[in-house]
Amino acid sequence: MLVRDKPLSPSEMSARMPVALVVEDDVDMCNLIRSHLETSGHTVYQAFDGLTALALVEQHAPQIIILDWMLPGMDGLEVCRQIRRAHLMPIIMLTARSEEIDRVLGLEVGADDYVVKPFSLRELMARVRALLRRVELDGQMGQTAPGERDLASADEATAIALGGLRVDPITHEAILDGAALDLTPREFDLLNLFAAHPRRAFSREYLVEQLWGYDYDGVDRTVDTHVTRLRKKLGRLGEHIVTVWGVGYRFVP
Repeated sequence: MLVRDKPLSPSEMSARMPVALVVEDDVDMCNLIRSHLETSGHTVYQAFDGLTALALVEQHAPQIIILDWMLPGMDGLEVCRQIRRAHLMPIIMLTARSEEIDRVLGLEVGADDYVVKPFSLRELMARVRALLRRVELDGQMGQTAPGERDLASADEATAIALGGLRVDPITHEAILDGAALDLTPREFDLLNLFAAHPRRAFSREYLVEQLWGYDYDGVDRTVDTHVTRLRKKLGRLGEHIVTVWGVGYRFVP
């Protein structure tokens, strides 16, 4: 049974419940998901096709997206791929495709989670809460590129420890298995961004904007060269920086 909390003030609502975007061409299903999210206090926008979804992402900067795979025109994979070129908000993909290769493909283009139809709405809401908690812990409440936790705020971050890797943005040190890595400033910034957002797919364009600035040319060659050098310096850990087809790169701890 769904139980509504007592009404929140607008400021409390904004602080506690992020904006959600539901992209689903089945109108009844889309409305049902919207109803459950709104019952939990979310502000919800709806899209029934991919192009509308992309427009709403730019207009409203949702902090989580529930995205159906099978959409008219542009499918959910392409929508996810295009969103990942500039944004890091969590994306949950909904699909009737349950084969492992399909799940892998959805994750490779940048989805954070994958729910197979038919699904429990209770499970879906639990996954929404889990992803938003992870985002909150990462200090990312506000998911569009200009408002994300980017390299400009690195000095305010704490050290990141992932297995044998430790990245400290304050001292600008990266240590792997007890040995300091000899990284250039750009290589360190790249590693720091990857380590701060594990499993997130980054487009080459986004990496250039964050590390070199909006007016920099030579996107593909520059990013690929730095990733190649960073992989070599990371040794055994280098293979954990994986290429995401059609998007860019992801760091998998």
